[in-house]
Amino acid sequence: MNTGGQCRGHEDNDCPFFAGRIGICADSVKSKAAIESIRLRRAFRVSWCHFPHDADLGLRGTGVDKASAFRAIAFALTAAISDPSTVAAKETITVRCKAPNDELLLVDWLNALIYEMAIRKMLFGEFHVEINDGELVAEVSGESVDRSKHRPAVEVKGATYTALAIEQTDEGWLVQCVVDV
Repeated sequence: MNTGGQCRGHEDNDCPFFAGRIGICADSVKSKAAIESIRLRRAFRVSWCHFPHDADLGLRGTGVDKASAFRAIAFALTAAISDPSTVAAKETITVRCKAPNDELLLVDWLNALIYEMAIRKMLFGEFHVEINDGELVAEVSGESVDRSKHRPAVEVKGATYTALAIEQTDEGWLVQCVVDV
């Protein structure tokens, strides 16, 4: 799946999750707080990465099923702002979305997370996602933004329909979307 760039987390430049020139794959996160996340991600074959897109940022998530791919892209969203491993699960909220198709559900999911982050002044680092009949219900956990701890890099304004894709592959599911930063 490598498209010619270099993953900052793999010396052999053959990262199966990397897609782009300046992206970073989930396997490059090596902090102590991320160990369990990495173990679960490998067990469920879930990954995320960023891919370049003009002035905006592409997010991509993969998983063995659609829900795990939606979970992975949520990690990519948080990683666009801060290192997800620095986000403690201090508060949990429920996020619900409903849409007539998977593509619109993905955009609604990302925009719901962006909205919740903005109004609550929080970052999320844990995502438990279920999808049934066009409805997504997720329990997301995180904490209030602490500028010295989280060092937010960008403010994500919203998910767009640019490069929007949801595909079932031989390995599972791939979802992607460009967000406005």
